[in-house]
Amino acid sequence: MRSVLKDRPADMAQLVEQRIRNAWVRGSSPRVGSNDETSRRCLANKCLRLLFSEGMLSMKTHSPLFYILWFVGGLAAVALILGLGFWRGIMAPLHEDGDTEYVYVRPTDTPDSVLRQLKGLTGGYVVTYWKIFNQLRPYEVRTGRYAIEPGQSFVSLYRNLLRGHQTPVKLTIPSVRTMDRLAGFLSNKLMMDSAEVAQSFADSSFAASYGYTTATLPALFIPNTYEVYWDTTLPKFMQRMQDENERFWQQQQRDEAAKALAFTREEIVTLASIVDEETANNGEKARVAGLYMNRLKKGIPLQADPTVKFAVGDVTLRRIRGEHLKVKSPYNTYLNKGLPPGPIRIPSIAGIDAVLQMEQHPYLYMCAKEDFSGTHNFAATFAEHQQNARRYQKALNERGIR
Repeated sequence: MRSVLKDRPADMAQLVEQRIRNAWVRGSSPRVGSNDETSRRCLANKCLRLLFSEGMLSMKTHSPLFYILWFVGGLAAVALILGLGFWRGIMAPLHEDGDTEYVYVRPTDTPDSVLRQLKGLTGGYVVTYWKIFNQLRPYEVRTGRYAIEPGQSFVSLYRNLLRGHQTPVKLTIPSVRTMDRLAGFLSNKLMMDSAEVAQSFADSSFAASYGYTTATLPALFIPNTYEVYWDTTLPKFMQRMQDENERFWQQQQRDEAAKALAFTREEIVTLASIVDEETANNGEKARVAGLYMNRLKKGIPLQADPTVKFAVGDVTLRRIRGEHLKVKSPYNTYLNKGLPPGPIRIPSIAGIDAVLQMEQHPYLYMCAKEDFSGTHNFAATFAEHQQNARRYQKALNERGIR
């Protein structure tokens, strides 16, 4: 039999299979070199031994190439197992729970500094993945704000970093009182330097390039929420604000309402800024706006206390005194008729709309209510106003407010 298998190794499997089938049918053991009789209960074991002996015999008939292929196949299997483990690792979530983390890449960053950020946010194991991916496709620094969301894999994050696919910032323009504060706010939210932004805001040529003066520049900014990229430049940001400003005035017929009042956009915003400072109560803003319009039409100075605080440079003043009213400033509406040169803050949208939809009434005077509710008593005559003012002054004195 050995000579048969040696001469015809290709028929070995068929020969063994045929012998086992014949043995099973006859109920006797197959011939494997002896005539021993066995019972059917041992037939399965005999068949297995036959397969093993014939298999070992067949291995002796193969050339060295067989063993080389067998060894290479084993290495391939090991590599496959390791590869599957690596694939599962890079596709697994960097973190599954918690809040979204962010990687901030600045122009001064390097691949190593970006990797240090990732290591601090996700753990040291990403170093191995980073080095392997960086060899396959080297990382080049692209500025931006990149999210690491719950469930996101390393592959997804590395792809975003490579392609510069950053997550925009939801930026809400605040209703601040000074442009310096706006500059500080922008530097906290975007990749901007507060000193450079403040210097630009104070530059008349910079303001003029967008159609404003340094006094009216606050009127450009509408306090809405916008999506902007963290690494946007100041010129791009300003252009975006200009586009949003135009869109705002075209909505709800605001431009038409301003023209009906014979006011420019900047004048509407300036008056709205005074209204916002006078009252935080949206319900009476339209009434306050109507009062100031009545004074403007009659040529009476606005005599708005918030403009005096702005002129003095102290918005914390709780009591306006005679020396404050004498401060020489174009913003002091006790000394100057008409509107001040520009807004005394970035007004709210509610304040702007209150001016555009102001109430029609005869009031010329108002005074804070003595209950300190933040609302006002309104009067059409000076005599009525004096009565209101006396009640308020008494309340101030009783509380020791000086």
